[in-house]
Amino acid sequence: MGASWDDIRIFLQVARAESLSAAGRHLRMDPATVGRRIGRLESAIGSVLFLRSPQGYALTEAGTRLLDHAEEAEEALKAGSEAVVGSTEQLSGQIRIGAPDGTANYVLPQVCADIQSQNPDLEIQILAAPRLINLSKREADMAVMVSRPETGRLTVQKIVDYKLHLATADPSFQQIKDVDELSGVPVVGYIQDMIFDSNLDYLAEVGASSVQLSSNSVAVQTMMLRAGGGVGIVHDFVLPFAPELQRILTDRISLTRTFYLVRHASDRRSDRLQRFAALLVDGIRREVARLEGLA
Repeated sequence: MGASWDDIRIFLQVARAESLSAAGRHLRMDPATVGRRIGRLESAIGSVLFLRSPQGYALTEAGTRLLDHAEEAEEALKAGSEAVVGSTEQLSGQIRIGAPDGTANYVLPQVCADIQSQNPDLEIQILAAPRLINLSKREADMAVMVSRPETGRLTVQKIVDYKLHLATADPSFQQIKDVDELSGVPVVGYIQDMIFDSNLDYLAEVGASSVQLSSNSVAVQTMMLRAGGGVGIVHDFVLPFAPELQRILTDRISLTRTFYLVRHASDRRSDRLQRFAALLVDGIRREVARLEGLA
């Protein structure tokens, strides 16, 4: 007996979730049923696909090989469904975007609201995460990142460069005219051991050795600065949302970083995702330019 697509679909969810219970929640199935279906699939193909342990389900070598083919089949099925339905003027269904919380809080809401207003049958989810988004586990359909990923079957597109500067809400710190005057001034920034991308490590740019107020969230850092917590590196596109903040030492401390759109390589066959990605990239470019112009 061969493997059925329904069992392959269950296999994909367990591989991504690494547990029966998490896969069951996504599939709306009892974990015991998920386990039986995985057992049935293993019997059908004659290979053990998962190593079971108290920590969860990890793919065996055979499971890893099957995962590659299963994902290709999944994408082919999606592409086939879209081809049957045909390209329509409006997008529909659900699309999830992963992004660092700064982008998710200050740029994507406006962009996604505009796209959704033009496509009322489309559901857009924004996954705000102060960490790298794992596309291989299908945490999201696509992700905005601040570095090019080095591994994985992914496509990477540069979206736009963005600017960051030192800013503060404290009137006394707003009078600082030289970098040397920053000595002893409290610094707001990331929790150092939770920085998930080297492009987010700004301490060297400020000439500081430590931070006195820290968070893994850009939104929380912004609120710390608005409360007068000290000085910190702030995205220019955040400043219109925090009128208390004023940039300082702009001629001495100015950073440029880049947003990239990262997607599954196989998604190039999906007209729906291709169209959405084009709208997203264009919207982010325009929104960053608009907000930086207001800073």
